[in-house]
Amino acid sequence: MKKLMTVKKRSGEIEKFDADKINKVLEWACTGIHDTSFEEVAMNANLSFFDGISSKDIHNTLIEAAAGLISEEKPQYQYVASRLLNYQLRKEVWGGKNAPKLIDFVKDNIKNKVYDPAILEWYDDREFHKFDECLRHDRDFNFTYAGIKQLCEKYLVQNRTNKKLYETPQFAYMLIAMTLFKDYKGERTNYIKKAYNYFSQHKINLPTPIMAGVRTTLKSYASCALFSVDDSLDSIFANNSAIGFATANRYGIGINASRLRAVNAPVKGGMVSHTGPVPFLKMFESTVKSCHQNGIRGGSATVNMAWFHHDIEDILVLKNNAGTDDNRVRKLDYCIGFDRTFYDRLVKNESITLFSYHEVPELWNSFGMPEFKELYEAAEKNKSLKFKKTINARDLFFLFSKERVETGRIYLMNVDHANSHGSWNAQVDTSNLCLEVNHPLKPIKDLNDPNGEIGVCILSAVNLLEVVKDEMEPVCEIIVRMLDALIDHQNYFVPAAANFAKNRRSLGVGVTNLAGYLANIGVKYTDKNAANKAAAIMELVSYNLIKASVKMAQEKGPCALFSETKFSKAILPIDTYCKNIDEFVTEKLHCDWEELRKQIKTHGMRHSTLTALMPVESSSVIQSSTNGIEPPRSLISYKRSKAGVIPVVVPHIKNNKDNYTLAFEMPNNQGYLKVVAALQKFVDMSISTNLYYNATRYQNKIPSQGELVGDLMLAYKYGIKNLYYTNTFDGDTQTALHTKQEIKQETKTEEPQDDTQGCAGGACTL
Repeated sequence: MKKLMTVKKRSGEIEKFDADKINKVLEWACTGIHDTSFEEVAMNANLSFFDGISSKDIHNTLIEAAAGLISEEKPQYQYVASRLLNYQLRKEVWGGKNAPKLIDFVKDNIKNKVYDPAILEWYDDREFHKFDECLRHDRDFNFTYAGIKQLCEKYLVQNRTNKKLYETPQFAYMLIAMTLFKDYKGERTNYIKKAYNYFSQHKINLPTPIMAGVRTTLKSYASCALFSVDDSLDSIFANNSAIGFATANRYGIGINASRLRAVNAPVKGGMVSHTGPVPFLKMFESTVKSCHQNGIRGGSATVNMAWFHHDIEDILVLKNNAGTDDNRVRKLDYCIGFDRTFYDRLVKNESITLFSYHEVPELWNSFGMPEFKELYEAAEKNKSLKFKKTINARDLFFLFSKERVETGRIYLMNVDHANSHGSWNAQVDTSNLCLEVNHPLKPIKDLNDPNGEIGVCILSAVNLLEVVKDEMEPVCEIIVRMLDALIDHQNYFVPAAANFAKNRRSLGVGVTNLAGYLANIGVKYTDKNAANKAAAIMELVSYNLIKASVKMAQEKGPCALFSETKFSKAILPIDTYCKNIDEFVTEKLHCDWEELRKQIKTHGMRHSTLTALMPVESSSVIQSSTNGIEPPRSLISYKRSKAGVIPVVVPHIKNNKDNYTLAFEMPNNQGYLKVVAALQKFVDMSISTNLYYNATRYQNKIPSQGELVGDLMLAYKYGIKNLYYTNTFDGDTQTALHTKQEIKQETKTEEPQDDTQGCAGGACTL
């Protein structure tokens, strides 16, 4: 007699295997989703049952089967897989029944020690009931498979050790809104409702620290911290400790180490020879890599160095695979600051002079400012300086471009553009981890230095494809208000970080899904009108962010250091942008900037900065949006995460697939750089700008020096402040993409790299 097969349920109960149950679940998952069939999922599952198999294992197999059917021809299976994963998530969190009441859910998670107990102090039963009525749990089914998978693995509150999940998406969005607007009086219920709807409808993109942390007792929600290291042991070791605390608190790190004196420079009157920057960079590297950030991402840092540093040639090769561990620091990334003085010498094929900070500190303290050129030329003529050497400008720039394309992660900052076309009056010479934030800094001398300033990045983004024109004003207002509230709600790792955040109240609001937006209106990055379309939408974002900040200044007053911004003189980004772009950005201004200028003069602004266009590599997956301002690399990309390989489909692939610009199919970077320059016109900080090279087009699969240098020079001509990755594609689709079969296998057997490794470890990415 044949033995009946049994299934072990989640409760531990054993029951008879019932194939009809599986078919009913699959039929439910496919109902109403065009071009899908539950029979096809069942066939693709190729179930191999055994006696005592768990119901969870069966369900995981069904999810993988549906995900394995996702293709350009059948993208809708991403919603079938999403439904199946949502079904499993609700079983785990709710026990498979209807959603619990919000107040009961919060109380349970306070007992589980994952939510902040103060939530029950902020709101009474009546308010909880109001918010309960606003919750739309059916919006969970609007996620794609990639989106809900990313949420489950990275963002929903969970026990990182045993992977137990404690919430579903709509509860998370509501609790984030309730936390950020807790101190609002009078209309806070309306603000919370608006915020919840914008979050859950994917109009506002929340950065990783906010999405994963707000509502918990972990009160560290900023994305990046920027440090300037002075030329003293006190400052070096104080910054190293502060960097360690910042990394442990989930910050990405930007370090300006350019003021460290040269190798063999005298210390204590020549009694000691200085070791130079490299040993200290090794120390920073170890500190950053010693902390893993809450199981979400690893620590990462970018080091900023000025082009005229005495040891710049050695700095440029620190990521190079040649050499030994003694003369390489490969786990840091590097950003080299350039300016017009350098570019003028480069064009004329002239020499440049390199210096050590200890002899001419005025060069570093004026870098990017109008007086720098005169001071630099005076230093060149100063015969009393011991630590200087002369090299050819082209030799240095060719070395820079060579290392940039070979490693992909030697970055560039046009420091003079950052100062002339930015909101700060104070000198700026440092970028953050991902190159979209520029802050003035004051080096700390000890860990509790009350006078230092460590820059803090408070980030979010507008999803351009989901926000219609009439919504832009209220969406921008919610973003500004929630980030402003976050400044006061969160904790800070050292006083210098709190000094910066609370006195300058610098925000960095970006945009995401630009590629999806352009495809939806039938425009490619290479089209002549692409820059004008980008300018028009970015103007709307910038205008409404500034307008919201002015409104907040009317209510709460301008930020303490508002006088140190160009805004305080009513000088706006549209006044200081690089006029070279007028040859292709011909779109007229649409907003009433002059009236806004009058309002700024009258009321001031609550914030020193408002705009920075960052990578949105990680959280874009949640929203099924393209990454930041980037063109996608393919219509369906396969991203590695700790959960395995996730297929990510571009938005509206059925209708817009022919409208998308694919990054490595662009004939060159010129059209893309024009789009970036058009966006930069309205951005008060910077843009994380990548460049793309299809190596299959070049002899020996290496882009020519002429093209590499030409793109860098073109970026400078157009007023672009920062360049991030150099991305190359060598035509090897076997490593770039994964087949559907590999998705199933790798999800089961591998421990893949984190999905944010494509973005400097992801520590700063949204």
